[in-house]
Amino acid sequence: MEVTSDSLDERFGRPRNHTFSRSGVRIRRFSVAGQSQSELAALALIDAMKNANIKGDSIDLLISACGVQEQALPSTACAINAHAGLPKGTPSFDVNASCLSFLMAVKLAATLLSVGTYRRIAVVSADQPSRGIDWSEPEASLIFGDGAAAVILEPGNSNQGVQSFLFKTYPEGRSLCEIRAGGTLCNPARGASDRDYLFRMNGKKVMKLALQNMPAFMEELLASKGMSVETMDLIIPHQASHLGMAHMSKRIGVDPSRIVDIYSTHGNQVAASIPTALHEALASGRLQPGKRALLIGTAAGLSIGGMVMDF
Repeated sequence: MEVTSDSLDERFGRPRNHTFSRSGVRIRRFSVAGQSQSELAALALIDAMKNANIKGDSIDLLISACGVQEQALPSTACAINAHAGLPKGTPSFDVNASCLSFLMAVKLAATLLSVGTYRRIAVVSADQPSRGIDWSEPEASLIFGDGAAAVILEPGNSNQGVQSFLFKTYPEGRSLCEIRAGGTLCNPARGASDRDYLFRMNGKKVMKLALQNMPAFMEELLASKGMSVETMDLIIPHQASHLGMAHMSKRIGVDPSRIVDIYSTHGNQVAASIPTALHEALASGRLQPGKRALLIGTAAGLSIGGMVMDF
């Protein structure tokens, strides 16, 4: 369901335009009550199969690439498999790299396809940040929206697919974005509080650390094959925040017209952000066969990831 910033102002008794001015989001979507994360993911996968006229029994592998898992055990992929109605025995597992889970899963899938281990791989990202928002923390609540997107990958020729990939982690930022509880470190038996199960972040420090490392990261990512930002037809970033999008555009030196920006109408959808923006680029015709796109973003950890793909 659509949730406007004006409706959040009314909900929390804030002045009109308060939520939009703080978040930069006009509309985001929250899952309806009772809809699980894996159900949302399965809908995206079923839609992708329908659009490509592909049947479930032709998918050799399912990779769930979510920023937050549905539960600690078993994998979210198992539940997506069940809801999507894939044949029994279809291998399914999770890849977790926070907001960059989609990029990591696509790179893994591309590698498996290139060596012939599988012929057709589905990658699905779905997140429901609305289920873990601490509404008392505006910075960590107002920017998010729920979402899901899926891609189905097959072997291509040398002029298609992943041309460059880089992923780096700067663990000094590991506590800047976190959900403390839910694993072995912090749980009811170890005195976890209700707030430990909610998302929290220090956005200013996250941005500072990311921007410090972004120039060198970009130089290394694009060093091969004579690539540069100027050779990219389109930039598809993780839709982190309105300030993050603006600063990234300035730091990498690209005109905003070449950036796919759906933040104001979707918010930060965690791992689903990049594939949702990719879908929008394809559906709108901005990304077509023969074009080159840079997919890039940051994630909790703190990690930076980038991928150059030819379509």
